[in-house]
Amino acid sequence: MILANDYFDATVKSLGYTTINGKSTVGVMEEGEYEFGTSSHEKMTVIEGELIALLPGATEEISYKSGESFEVNANTSFKVKAVGQTSYLCVYK
Repeated sequence: MILANDYFDATVKSLGYTTINGKSTVGVMEEGEYEFGTSSHEKMTVIEGELIALLPGATEEISYKSGESFEVNANTSFKVKAVGQTSYLCVYK
């Protein structure tokens, strides 16, 4: 089953799905700043565009562009800035 998700007044939208490898979402963020909480370990890959992330425990932001990924542990939060519309794949472990 495919689940549609809207966040932050519909400026972030994703489609959730499950495969034999587990749960994932693919989505798009409008340009802006967002803070996400995690309930499981996440690997986020930028498909197109750019995300500038401040990850848990970090003091400096890091830019991630098309094809680049970052991981976040469960039960934490992280901040991202989308530079223009940015698409992503998030895989939950």
